[in-house]
Amino acid sequence: MNFNSTMENLVVLIMAGGSGERFWPLSTSEKPKQLLRLIDSDRSLIRMTVDRILPLTSADRIFIGTNSIQAKAVMEELPDLPEKNILLEPAFRDTAAAIGFGAVVIEKQFPGSTMIVLASDHIIKNEQAFRKDVMAAVHCAQNENSIVTLGIKPSKPETGYGYLQVEGGEKNSHNSKTESDKIKNDSNYDSVIIESTAQKPLKVLRFCEKPSHEKALEYLNSGNYLWNSGMFIFKIAVIMEAFKNLLPDHYRLFKEIEQIEDITEKSGIQKLTDIFAQFTKISIDYGIMEKFSKIKVVPSDFGWSDIGSYTALPEFFRLNENSSVIKGLTVNEIDSHGNIIISTTGKKISLLGIEDSIIVDTPDNILICSKKEAQNIKKLLK
Repeated sequence: MNFNSTMENLVVLIMAGGSGERFWPLSTSEKPKQLLRLIDSDRSLIRMTVDRILPLTSADRIFIGTNSIQAKAVMEELPDLPEKNILLEPAFRDTAAAIGFGAVVIEKQFPGSTMIVLASDHIIKNEQAFRKDVMAAVHCAQNENSIVTLGIKPSKPETGYGYLQVEGGEKNSHNSKTESDKIKNDSNYDSVIIESTAQKPLKVLRFCEKPSHEKALEYLNSGNYLWNSGMFIFKIAVIMEAFKNLLPDHYRLFKEIEQIEDITEKSGIQKLTDIFAQFTKISIDYGIMEKFSKIKVVPSDFGWSDIGSYTALPEFFRLNENSSVIKGLTVNEIDSHGNIIISTTGKKISLLGIEDSIIVDTPDNILICSKKEAQNIKKLLK
């Protein structure tokens, strides 16, 4: 596969919204998860995302889709990106509007582009394998006019992800470790280099909702299902034609956005705000992906996680003798086990008889909750 011929017209859109609820009190609406240094003490998740894709393109071809609340922090975090590449959505109208808006703005600057859409807060352990899979997807998108996604080979019956049913998958074996398992079990995964050859893209038969445990186990055993990573690769011309046919109201509004001379100037901002108010809220999955006839997926296994809550953190840290995650402080644990303890103040914390709990200490708040309530932290913010 000759990747060089496909790289010249690549552009990247990194989605960086978020309400900052699932990692409160570390995260806030002004500083959501992607701006936190959760895994790497020197780099935020969005910085890691940009660094991960930079070997395939240049900084001036990387765009960030965000909002006015988070824009300043994003720009401070990514000073190597041109300020005009920080695209401000005036209102949240879900991913169909956000991705289409990004495509319209980027196409005006780089006509005839192939766009890579990434989330700003994913963890990927084997970045070399990730880039190979991205380029396999680019090759498919450019040569077959397909919309291509990266589908993660499931390692467990996960109920928190959507799934993709694919044509011609491989039977899973519970006796063999997946690539992500092998990386996960290495205590120093940053140094892991694994030879990886991108797999041939497969046809996506259908998108599946987050399943029950029983259904997830059925998907795992069948070998014909992959986790939906939410990463997409397509020619901008192809996605706009899909909008024209499948979401014509969105397409009409995109054409109006095209006519705005300067979306950063006062009158342009007002026009953009008025247009965004007309978008129906719908995800790119529902609006386009589930209906488009040529959806392909590259089966991927590069150690992926969307790190959706505090309970995902033990996968990325070396646990102490009590199987606890300790970050940013000294902890005295007695008869305590399986906790996640994080501090930004450095204050020493002592635990006695505490198990399976999340404790987060910040200058403004202290969170104490059981792991089983991790997905409900947002209730505290109502």
